[in-house]
Parts: sequence; C-alpha cells; structure tokens
Amino acid sequence: MKSILFTFALGIVFTSSFAQNQVALNTNAATASTKFPSLDKSPMDMVYFPADYPMQKTQNKITEVPLIRVIYSRPQKDNRIIFGELIEYNGIWRMGANEATEIEFFKEVSVGGKKIAKGRYTLYAIPTPSKWTLIINKETDVWGAFIYDQKKDLVRVDLPVQKLDTPIEALSMTFYKSDKGAQLQIAWDLSSVSLPIDLNK
Repeated sequence: MKSILFTFALGIVFTSSFAQNQVALNTNAATASTKFPSLDKSPMDMVYFPADYPMQKTQNKITEVPLIRVIYSRPQKDNRIIFGELIEYNGIWRMGANEATEIEFFKEVSVGGKKIAKGRYTLYAIPTPSKWTLIINKETDVWGAFIYDQKKDLVRVDLPVQKLDTPIEALSMTFYKSDKGAQLQIAWDLSSVSLPIDLNK
C-alpha cells in the first residue's frame, strides 16, 4: 500500500513539474516571438496636483488627496520652429503627440467659470501668436485630433501666450498652487500658457 501511495505521489510531482516546465517553455517562446514597439520619439509622461503625489504616497508623506492628473506625450523641438510651422496657427492641436492629452479631475472643478464634473477628459488647443484657446472635451481614448468633435467641448478658455527667453526642448507641463486652486503651466519652444483651475467647490 505504501509503495502504491509513493508511486502515486511521485507521479503527481512529476506531472506538476512537467506542466510548469511546459508553461515556462511556452512563455519563453511567446516572448521570443513577440514584436514589441520601438521606443517612441515622444515619450508619455504624467503630472499630478498636488505635485509628486504618487512619490509622496509611496513615502507615506501625503497630506492631501490627488486632485488633478494630466497624461501626455512629449514631442521634442529638435531644431524645428514649433508654433506657426510644425503646429499650425488657428488649427486644432492634441496638446502633445500620439494620443490626445488627457486630464482627470478627482473632484468637481471650475474652468473658465464653468463647472466640470469629476472624471476624465481630453485637452486640445488652438494656438495663435498671442493666445491659445484651450479646450476641455469629453471624448476620451482617441489618437490625435482626427475625430475631434466641437459638439463634445465642455469649455473653451482663451489664454495669453507668454514669450520665453530660452526655448523648451520637450513639451512640458506642471502644476503650481494658486489662490483658487491650481494653475496648469504648459510650455514648448518659446511659448507658454497657464490654465487656471478653480478647486474651491
């Protein structure tokens, strides 16, 4: 009886080991044959308000809940003239590269005097030499501005362009505190704009 049990147990161990090895072999074969995309020229990045919220959370130093997050791709200047050439004036721009830039509000906010509910949205802009019309649109998970639909705009805000002395190589965004909540600062090449976001709701 003991011999039968030992043989049965040995069979289970062998079968289990064989199955695990087969899974490992199949996984390795799949990985070897998988074609991964090459490194993107406009890498994706993310900014939070309050700033560095995930790092503060990891270090157990958070004193505030996350309020806003922006996910965007960062194209490079690469010796090009950006606004007026690469990005045409008076045309709709995805506010980055690849997928349209996404903004997420973790609570109700107000932008341009209009209330916007908690949720995910896309950011577009219509640049001119003196101002950008910044747009918050409710259509999400889209590539570029090819299916942009003005009917889905929630708000449009005109922002004056600030001219910079030194060009910014990669499209850059950051948040800083303001009296009413936050400002989203956006800069690339020699142009910068700032979007006020009222969080006191």
